[in-house]
Amino acid sequence: MIIKQSEFITSAVRREQYPEDNRIEIAFVGRSNVGKSSIINAITNRRHLAKVSSTPGKTRLINFFLINNDFYLVDLPGYGYAKVSKKEKAGWGTIIENYLNGRKELKRVILLVDCRHKPTQDDITMYEWIQHYGYETIVVATKSDKLSKNDLKKSEKIIKDTLSIKEGTKLFFFSSLKKDNKEELLETLFGDLNKSTDDLQQE
Repeated sequence: MIIKQSEFITSAVRREQYPEDNRIEIAFVGRSNVGKSSIINAITNRRHLAKVSSTPGKTRLINFFLINNDFYLVDLPGYGYAKVSKKEKAGWGTIIENYLNGRKELKRVILLVDCRHKPTQDDITMYEWIQHYGYETIVVATKSDKLSKNDLKKSEKIIKDTLSIKEGTKLFFFSSLKKDNKEELLETLFGDLNKSTDDLQQE
């Protein structure tokens, strides 16, 4: 899988604002400081495709990026930032849940967690939401350059145990800084999209 083209299309908070061109969607979701924008920029080779903010929790919209003029990479609002009100947190949760609920174009959700820390209750809740709505899930542990190989093995067990990862859910470690195994990650995330596109067009 090679990403040759990527462009921002639209931001949305309500269902009527989502694209309606029948392309499949792959969504990225994670805590507000997990490095979601960085990994999107790393895999698309675009430094500023997704805005990297020094203020966690700033992204409050669903952002749609068209990849290879073929499918959408969807950047969901970051969650779990402590310095916002309960009302704001609830609002972000509603935006995410409304998107997950019955979105036929959505075929896979990538849950990002920070490999340096045990997944939070918010991460557990998000993983359970994704499972509840029946989407294929891939967990990507970010910032892997910060840990030794031995610590990465420990992190893998902690993540799997904390999230109660179900058999069949893939767990991938990645560093947006070093970009090691980038091709393998791209193939894991997007390599089988042609089949999904055919299925969607037949619905």
